Amino acid sequence: MLDDIDRKIINGWQGGFPLTPRPFAEVAQDIGLSEDEAIERIRALREANVISRFGPMFNADALGGAFCLCAMAVPEERWENVVEAVNARIEVAHNYQREHRLNMWFVLASDRAERISEVCAEIEQATRLRVFAFPKLREFFVEFRVSA
Repeated sequence: MLDDIDRKIINGWQGGFPLTPRPFAEVAQDIGLSEDEAIERIRALREANVISRFGPMFNADALGGAFCLCAMAVPEERWENVVEAVNARIEVAHNYQREHRLNMWFVLASDRAERISEVCAEIEQATRLRVFAFPKLREFFVEFRVSA
C-alpha cells in the first residue's frame, strides 16, 4: 500500500526531475527525506512493481532520430532464439512477450529515421519471420497521478 510519501514521489517527480549532480538530494529535501531514503523509496516502488521504471524519457524525434513499436509472431519453439536475435540489435530499447498472435513486441530507437526499416529488415533476415512496424502517427502524453 502506498503511503503519503510514496504518493508525493510518484506525483511530484514527473516532468520536472532536476538535472543536477545530486538530483535525489535536491528532490528529497522538498518532501522531507534524505537522499538515501529517496533512493530507497524508488527502489522499493520498483521491487513492488508499483512503477515499472524510473528514468528519463527522451523524445527521439526531437533529437533527430526515430523510434518505432514493432511486433512479431514467434513460434513458441523458436522463442529463445528469436529473443536473442532481436535483442542483439543495439536499437532494441525493450522487448516483451504478449499472449496474442503477435506475441513479441519491442521498441526500436535510432539516431537516424531510416535505420528503423534497416533494422526491421535485418531482424527479418536473421529470424526468417516478419517484423510488423507500427510507427507513431500521433503522440499523446498521459501523466500518472496517485490520489491521496
